[in-house]
Amino acid sequence: MPVEPMLPFIAILRGITPEDVLAHAQVLTEHGFAAIEVPTNSPDWAVSVRLLANAHPAGPEIGAGTVLSVDHVDTLAATGAKLMVTPNTDAAIIRLAKSKDLRVVAGVMTPSEALAALAAGADALKIFPASVVGPRFARSLAAVLPRPVPLYAVGGITTANLADYAGSGWSGFGLGGELYRPGQAAADTAARATAFRRVWQELNP
Repeated sequence: MPVEPMLPFIAILRGITPEDVLAHAQVLTEHGFAAIEVPTNSPDWAVSVRLLANAHPAGPEIGAGTVLSVDHVDTLAATGAKLMVTPNTDAAIIRLAKSKDLRVVAGVMTPSEALAALAAGADALKIFPASVVGPRFARSLAAVLPRPVPLYAVGGITTANLADYAGSGWSGFGLGGELYRPGQAAADTAARATAFRRVWQELNP
């Protein structure tokens, strides 16, 4: 059973294959991860996303990342998954995704990009790379946004610096290479997930 409460982590399984994805997703579900994304530059990414969507209808949230084109959006929508994560701000892609009832976490770096993404209909914003702007950026950005919106720190989040970002206005955190690298065993993913969960629980007793 998933750990409660759900951890505010998006697992980024870049490079995962359909043959391996369910085993790693099961580990992450058991650890209470809120979401799992398979980037579109992974092998047969749509197959993996469809497998995840079918296997986890009640959660965690499933979707694709690095969504860059109309074809990506159409393919993602056909999998049955509902989460779309982009690395950039493309208003046309965001509007198309919203027309297909996808939840959009749009990649931004500047206030101008953030405002453009929200105007196009983005549900949340992914600040990437978060290691460049630092922990305090979330509150500074939130001050100029027209409405409250979830802000995700992605890029460079580790067990060593998670405490710096936690409690600084971030709604969640995308975990990539520090959590999963192509070819690693599910047991290694479990160990890394455990480390992140332990830090989070220490910060939120």
